Amino acid sequence: MFIHDLDCGWMDHPFLRNQFAVNHVEIIQKLQQYGIREVYIDASRGLDVPDDLDIHDGREGVEVEPDGIGQEITVLKTATLQEEMARARTLQKEATQIVHNIFTDIRLSGQIKVELVEPLVEQMIDSIFRNQDALLPLCRLKDHDDYTFQHSVSTCALMIALARGLDMPRDAIREVATGALLHDVGKAVIPDEILKKPGQLTEDEVVCMQSHVEQGVTLLQKTPGIGNIALDIVSQHHERIDGSGYPNKLKGDEIQLHSQMGGIVDVYDAITSDRPYHKGMPPTRALGKMLEWSQHHFKPELVRTFIKAIGIYPSGTLVRLISDRLAIVTEQNEEKSLLPVVRVIYNCKWQHYLEPEEIDLAKSRCQDHIVGHESFEDWGIDPSRWCCG
Repeated sequence: MFIHDLDCGWMDHPFLRNQFAVNHVEIIQKLQQYGIREVYIDASRGLDVPDDLDIHDGREGVEVEPDGIGQEITVLKTATLQEEMARARTLQKEATQIVHNIFTDIRLSGQIKVELVEPLVEQMIDSIFRNQDALLPLCRLKDHDDYTFQHSVSTCALMIALARGLDMPRDAIREVATGALLHDVGKAVIPDEILKKPGQLTEDEVVCMQSHVEQGVTLLQKTPGIGNIALDIVSQHHERIDGSGYPNKLKGDEIQLHSQMGGIVDVYDAITSDRPYHKGMPPTRALGKMLEWSQHHFKPELVRTFIKAIGIYPSGTLVRLISDRLAIVTEQNEEKSLLPVVRVIYNCKWQHYLEPEEIDLAKSRCQDHIVGHESFEDWGIDPSRWCCG
């Protein structure tokens, strides 16, 4: 057979390519070793299977079923989107620079300056609590050169949203947010030629990259003021409940709850981000994949809570309306996750931009609704132009 898609994150396998022929049993054994349970095949380039799915229909057909998510999470907002967006823009830029400085300090002195971490985490918690629809979509916009730092900031923001969805107390949210912000600090000692390689890693490079977990644990263990929860997140965020993760092949409840949370937000942000060798998935499709992977890798109830926390159509998502127009999701309606507030920007039929129009799809007079998510790339739309308020 010919593999069309390995159906997992780019860092979760050692193969040089995502598409290749399976021509000996060692490949299958290696797939199993890395916890890959299912793959998509291209029947036109290899043997077929009964009742096969079209490779495109199969991949795009993974969706979030609203009925399977459960009750909505009611989140009070103390600031309007417009009020919080200006603060969130400044915060996201400052946070990226602070994480950059933390990595630089590690490379120069081998130490983490906790005094940089604590006030940043507090500011991010405050922003998410005031109105998470401002910071979360901003965190999805990443530059290639700053990806590692922006990924840390984004993972932290997503962790705060998830912890809030689990109704954790503020002190606990602070701990898990700190762990999420620092979850990749071990990458500060990974060579740049591996960390920023514009292509698939070799097996040896994968081993080196995966060593960032142990490197991060070593750094945190000698850093005063870092709690056990943050240390657990750094050490266990790549573990998976079926034992296919690394570095210790932990299973089930051997992985701490907050570390399982860290794994979910880390993977979600990674698979929705564009890299030179990896195009990010639309958020709604990524959430569908997370649910699919929760059969083996994540606790399904945690993934469902995460989806409830950020929305089936997360803020910043490009969606198509039944009116054949494209819109950006700007705010969540917590009691009606399928009917968020959107900004209509494009006419699909006539293929031209429209004067932006804000529509609350939950309002009784609104006759429009979402029929599916879309890709910014497919429509040639620059998300940074529309997702910043």
